[in-house]
Amino acid sequence: MNPVFGAWFSLNGCGEMTGTTWLEESGELEGPVMLTNTHSVGVVRDATIAWRIQTAGPDASGYYWSLPVVAETWDDPLNDINGFHVTAADVAAALEGATPGPVAEGSVGGGTGMVCYEFKCGIGTSSRVVEVFDTAYTVGVLVQANYGLRDELRIAGVPVGRSLREHRIYSDPDPEVAGTGSIIVVVATDAPLLPSQLKRIARRAALGLARNGSIAHNGSGDIFIAFSTAGDALGRNDHLLTFRSIPNDALDPLFGATVEATEEAIINAMVAARDMVGDQGHAAWAIPHDDLQEIVQGERP
Repeated sequence: MNPVFGAWFSLNGCGEMTGTTWLEESGELEGPVMLTNTHSVGVVRDATIAWRIQTAGPDASGYYWSLPVVAETWDDPLNDINGFHVTAADVAAALEGATPGPVAEGSVGGGTGMVCYEFKCGIGTSSRVVEVFDTAYTVGVLVQANYGLRDELRIAGVPVGRSLREHRIYSDPDPEVAGTGSIIVVVATDAPLLPSQLKRIARRAALGLARNGSIAHNGSGDIFIAFSTAGDALGRNDHLLTFRSIPNDALDPLFGATVEATEEAIINAMVAARDMVGDQGHAAWAIPHDDLQEIVQGERP
């Protein structure tokens, strides 16, 4: 597996994303990005290394070497997080089952037990296609969203959370805990970008959160990673490498695409999620679609 250029950014660091020290140093992402719950980071990291050793050969230097990127959000109390239910077999199944095409959203995978703005949430995706120098490039965003308080939620600029204040609230013993959750944002693009430019892309994900009302609570882990699939020459160490990149002055369309896709991916995660009753009867309720449409449409001119 050849590495690609990548970068990461922490808006608020009450969370974990492994592998970022080397990502920061080298500007290279050398494997899959894995998402799980807070107390399963270790097993997912170790199982990812084991899977790569079993399924792929050594790198160009002859070593089976890996510092995988594994990120987390907190899914207690819907999940019995201290039951340590994620196993190496689950990791292998996720890696071997990865395919191109549409991505499942809502209460799936690492997003199964997640809650956002006190509504059931989880995994969300969105993308934009922009043109730079007569070439079309795609910016895709995937989020694992688990943060925010009800009154903070804004959709299309409308403070819908306040209007939905009386809708069934997430049954956490302490409602304030919901606001201290986290979000992981993964931004992928086929635009030719250098690591320093991808760092700038990753930072723009924060603006997508802000458009939905996030204030990056003190106890929230808001951590973002961006990578480009355009650098196919990486991984070679036997000759001089040459790369192309979009100039900084032409990055605005990609910045805008990142902001918009992040904003929409979070909304998609909530809209795709369904009511869930989890460990010990704790429950999280999905955002009511009909009420949401009525509120947003009623606020538009």
